[in-house]
Amino acid sequence: MNAFIASLQFISAIPLGRPRPFDPKGIIVHFPLAGLAIGLILALFDLIASAVWPPVVAGALDVALLAAVTGAFHLDGLADTADGLYGRREREKALAIMKDSRVGAMGLVVVACVLLVKTAAVGSIAHGRFLALMIVPAYARSAMMVGIRVLPYARGREGTGSAFFETPLSAVDFKYIAAPVILSLFLGWRGLLLNLFFAAATIAMIWFYRKKLAGITGDLLGAMTEILEAVLFLAVCVGGGP
Repeated sequence: MNAFIASLQFISAIPLGRPRPFDPKGIIVHFPLAGLAIGLILALFDLIASAVWPPVVAGALDVALLAAVTGAFHLDGLADTADGLYGRREREKALAIMKDSRVGAMGLVVVACVLLVKTAAVGSIAHGRFLALMIVPAYARSAMMVGIRVLPYARGREGTGSAFFETPLSAVDFKYIAAPVILSLFLGWRGLLLNLFFAAATIAMIWFYRKKLAGITGDLLGAMTEILEAVLFLAVCVGGGP
């Protein structure tokens, strides 16, 4: 439980009492379960919002809640990634830009576009809405595990995130990804589509990060989470009605 709570404390702004011991590998391993907890909060909130407002308004409120629950943690990484990787900058220049706390025009544009896509997609989910809202955040945070496993830390030992790359993840460390995968089966063919989109988007982003920086950083992981959420919400709203 300490590792699970520490994982939630690390990737969310949910008040969970005293800080738990810092265990980098334990935090990473529990990303899927922490994502499920965030998704459950989102799905329960949506039940209330959907009973009061039309789907498009409920979708906007859901996306706003998701940003609030995570403390815009991943959105900040998305903005920094967009600023750093836009154009044909050299690797070190891109890393320096991502480390800058200021947000540029490209960062603002990309964040706005991703939020718009998520809002439209969430508002359009008609089948298995509760389940979809619960498992998509878990899938998105599972993608971070894959990124950490297959790519080296781009900033080396001097980076603040180096501790999360010191102990390699083994196959058994991915066991909790089984939770959203099993739950996705209850979405029928949309569950299959969800898993295909998850695999394709994760592979595409890892390929892009490898090509651009030959590694990954905390900002890139945050960007991966936000983009995966947008892509997966699009996957589960395909076809509209039941």
